[in-house]
Amino acid sequence: MFKNYMFDLYGTLADTHTDEWNDTLWESTAKYYTENGAKYSGEELRKAYSFLVDKEKEVIHKAHPEYKYIDIKIEKVFAQLYRSKGVECGDNDKMVLDTALYFRRTSREYLKLYDGIAELLDDLKKNGGNVYLLTNAQRSFTWDELEILGIVDKFDGIVISSDEGCCKPDEHFYRVLLDKYSLDVKDTIMVGNDPVADIKGAKNVGLSALYIHTNLSPEIDMNTNADFFIPNGDTLKMRDYLL
Repeated sequence: MFKNYMFDLYGTLADTHTDEWNDTLWESTAKYYTENGAKYSGEELRKAYSFLVDKEKEVIHKAHPEYKYIDIKIEKVFAQLYRSKGVECGDNDKMVLDTALYFRRTSREYLKLYDGIAELLDDLKKNGGNVYLLTNAQRSFTWDELEILGIVDKFDGIVISSDEGCCKPDEHFYRVLLDKYSLDVKDTIMVGNDPVADIKGAKNVGLSALYIHTNLSPEIDMNTNADFFIPNGDTLKMRDYLL
């Protein structure tokens, strides 16, 4: 039916839970910074982090006023947190990327693929399909998780919002993937668990869409306008529509 299959990650292919606002995380991360020469308390670090995230969003907005939905490179924030304490480093220095990974791994409670996902991706490719990932995520967090999940090599292309400065449902973000891989919207379907970011965004650029309501889907009452609908989180059911 389709030649190209575009997937969301979290809540569609993978089930995960993170908690970025518990005190233990910030105390632990503050200790990590302090050990690297940047002394923080947990609460000081939390406030500085939030301030710098907002500041970075302003930078992206000024540079790209055409983007309606903005994302940032979180490693810029982690790096600035060091520089604010006199520790000189670049945004992509190993220490900064290691700090981002520490933060993510400490905040993550669990991570796993939904049932049948690895087999689905393999079978789509065996049938001659092209499989892509379009995810609202931080590369410094997510690439590690794709490797943990064992699915990095299952995609013909991966587009991550932090690399682009915008995110779903922004049409610009969808067009990054479509243009990069020269995909025809008539031959392409978006699969996701968010009725706005995944389904509305996809339909706005002319894509077909499959909506699956999972444990990570937002609880909002709306007509998804999806071409295909799986209401009960049965990821195995996606095979019926895609294969």
